[in-house]
Amino acid sequence: MNLRGASATKFFAKPDAGTTGALIYGADAMRVALKRQELILNLAGPDAEADMRLTRMTGGEAKSDPTAVSDALKAVGMFPGARVVFVDGVTEVQAPPILNALQDWAKGDAALVVTAGALKKTSKLRKAFEAHPNAASVGLYDDPMGRDEIEALIAAESLRLSDGARRDIDALAATLDPGDFRQTLTKIALYANGEEVTPDAVAAMAPATIDADIDEVIMAAANGQPARIGPLMQRLTGQGVAPVTLVIFATRHFQQVMGLALGSGQAWGKHADAMKRQARDWGGPKSEQALALLMDTDLTLRSASRAPQMAVMERALIRLAMMARS
Repeated sequence: MNLRGASATKFFAKPDAGTTGALIYGADAMRVALKRQELILNLAGPDAEADMRLTRMTGGEAKSDPTAVSDALKAVGMFPGARVVFVDGVTEVQAPPILNALQDWAKGDAALVVTAGALKKTSKLRKAFEAHPNAASVGLYDDPMGRDEIEALIAAESLRLSDGARRDIDALAATLDPGDFRQTLTKIALYANGEEVTPDAVAAMAPATIDADIDEVIMAAANGQPARIGPLMQRLTGQGVAPVTLVIFATRHFQQVMGLALGSGQAWGKHADAMKRQARDWGGPKSEQALALLMDTDLTLRSASRAPQMAVMERALIRLAMMARS
């Protein structure tokens, strides 16, 4: 099934318990990550990871062990409850194990959730999930969030908005990416403390522009400049940037670098020339190692680990910078 708009929103919010799974793809890694988080939560519940009912792997790991995805789907869990197998950052080159697992899926197997970057209409992944009668294919684009998405996020924070605040919230939704918008609503909810939200509250909590600083620290890592990372991380910490936001942006960057290295992507944005150079320097195998490191970091950040999260992220970026120099 190919889902869009309200149908996709409904699927993420209340997926069928017997669904085979979903392919979620798009150029905006933040938007893709948020939607796969929502889907996995609603498929398996908040305790899936603690109960070992969630299996994670990268597209590279799936390719290196062609039966890993199928085996994970059919494995019997130690705890009762729905199971999910999540494969992150799959490219067309890494598609065969996913396609085989999708074809072999049977009732009672775990749900299969796959994420990917921008995919063409000719993509084998897209065609397989769109043609499957019990699986969904959802493309996420850089369009502003729809009314249903905005309403759902407002309801999740239990916000009561004045007319003026609602207009300002809609304006924020049109300019911020979904991750920043959700974080802003959370801050507004804490600021309002149950009271009706006014335009002043929205203005006080609206984020400063931090994309430039995030880009700078990720470029420092990709360019092999470890000495620059510490000062930049201190600046981002002072701005209140979440480590999870950094790992998502870094993953998006290295997915694009890997696509360029493999000849399946195109450079875009103000760093296009730099990313072409990085693709030549990193190459496919080392880019894949970078994505595996970032996935492990993402897993640590979302786990119950007591390690300081910003320190975990800084260490990962420094390791990437050292990999770039090797």
